[in-house]
Order: sequence, then structure tokens, then C-alpha cells
Amino acid sequence: PLSSIMITKAFIFATLTLSCSSSVVSGFSPSRTPAQSTSSLHLRQSDKTNEISPSSISRATFLTTTLTSSAALWINSAQPSNALVKGNAPPPKKSASSEERKCRNVEECQEQAERAEEIKAQQEAEKAAANPPKVTSRGTNYLDIVEEGSTTSSSDKVARDGDTVEVHYKVLKLGKRSYDGLSGEGTVVFSRGYALEDDEKVIGDHSFKFTLGDNQVISALNDAVPGMAVGALRRISVTPQNGWEKNTKACDGGPGGSGAGGELKTDYVVVPTATMVEQEACFDKNKLPFPLTYAQERRMAQRFDQSLIMEVRLVNVV
Repeated sequence: PLSSIMITKAFIFATLTLSCSSSVVSGFSPSRTPAQSTSSLHLRQSDKTNEISPSSISRATFLTTTLTSSAALWINSAQPSNALVKGNAPPPKKSASSEERKCRNVEECQEQAERAEEIKAQQEAEKAAANPPKVTSRGTNYLDIVEEGSTTSSSDKVARDGDTVEVHYKVLKLGKRSYDGLSGEGTVVFSRGYALEDDEKVIGDHSFKFTLGDNQVISALNDAVPGMAVGALRRISVTPQNGWEKNTKACDGGPGGSGAGGELKTDYVVVPTATMVEQEACFDKNKLPFPLTYAQERRMAQRFDQSLIMEVRLVNVV
């Protein structure tokens, strides 16, 4: 817009100024050519006779025509300017549907959140019912996980009692929607081989090797790993008695316990079942696998007396 105003002002000024001039230009040509020499001769002859030839035009008319043509050409050839803005492009607009309407107040937001939670819980329950957990001969619950999108099948090499096996594992705290103690999401307490710890850069950097039947290994692993094929993924329910809790009556008061003492601790709520026992006194630090860092050990010290999940992938049978 500023350029258009300037051109218009210049055009008006040139028209008013040059229209007052009475000088004429005859035979004007932009470059020197033989025709220009002839034109110059004609100009001198016209000066002598003081006659204006039919091809002569006034300077004002010439400049007016030139400016008008240039302005029209500039206006017709002008292209729209595009602003350059740094940053990310705005997200595409989403079509408003009846199911994805934005809540207008706190009550509507709470209702939508509760409805979404119920739908997700129902889906988890249906998924758990379609693939119920299995139980070993010693009473340990486990669930074979079929990974979505996986095209590889497990090996024919199967682990058996007495074999030395190599596994990757994650010890998980039960999630809210774990109806059977195995399904649903979980919070990692400590792990090995999944690149979740500080000393692991990629999956498979480290692993845990043990012999099936070793008394130093928690009972849940010795009980549920036999029968797994190499490459298979299995979730194992780890009760305190089959995990890291000392096998004494004073400590055997947690979930599934039969002792007369101890306490049942669920997050921040302590439900006494008999006499109170110091928590650290029941944590068996000699059981394997065991956390390698102090932070992992502290997390485990708060969870060992609860039912946990151990997600195990059999890497190799030595």
C-alpha cells in the first residue's frame, strides 16, 4: 500500500510540473541507431523552420503515458506477499464430534473423566477375561503376554528345572486396574535388561542369569519360569512370601500370609493384622534379583511387603 501511494504522488507531481513546460521533443529514440542520426538531423531542420512535425509529442504527454503504463503494469504484475513466521505450524483443526466435546465447567470435566475411566476399565476387564491367568503346581499365578504387532514366534528351546537361564525383567507395582494381580499397567520399581536404569544405554546391555531351583533366587521365578520358551514374555505374580520377605512368622502377615504378626501396608495406609514389626527387619536383602542402586533399594524397601508383578522375558537357556 505504501508503494502504491508513493507512485501515485510521483505521477501527479510529474504531470502537474511537466504540463507547464512548452518544450517539445521530436523524433525521440532511446538508443543511437542510424534512425537516430536521421532523427537528429530532422530535429535541427525543425528548429530552423520552427515547425513541429506530426511525430513530435510534448514531454508532459510522453511522461504521462509512460508513468500510466508503468503503474498499470506494476499493479497487474504485483504478487501477494506471504509473511514469514518462525515456529511450528498450528495444529490442524479437529472436527467437533459428540464424543469429544470440550467440557464447559468442572462438573462436566469430572463426568467425562469418570466416563473415560469406566470405559478403559471395562476394556481392561474384557481383555483380562479373554486371557485368564494360569497357576503353577506350587500356586504361583502367571500370565503369558502376546505382544501386539509381534511377528516373531518363540523358540522351541524351553526352560526346565535345573537349567541356567538368562532373563530380562521388570519388577512392577500393581496398577489401579489390575483385577487379577497381573494385567493392566504398573509402575517400575527396578529392572534389568530393559534400558530403564542409569547404567543401561540400550535394551540388552545387561541381563540376569540364574539356575532354576537356586534357593537364593525368589520362589516366584523358580516356580514360573520353567516351561517358558526362549523369546517368550511372561508376567508373574510375586507375593511377599514368594518374593523378598523373610520367611518368619513375625513377618508373614502380608497378602497371602499365614503368620500371626507383621502388617499389611498399602501405599500410605497401614492396616495392622497383629503385632507391629519393623519393616526393614522383614526385608530379605539376600534374595535375588536385588536392586543395584541405593534409590532402587529404597523403592523396593517400601514395596517388598506388597503383591508385585515381575515381567520376565526369557533371553537364553544356557
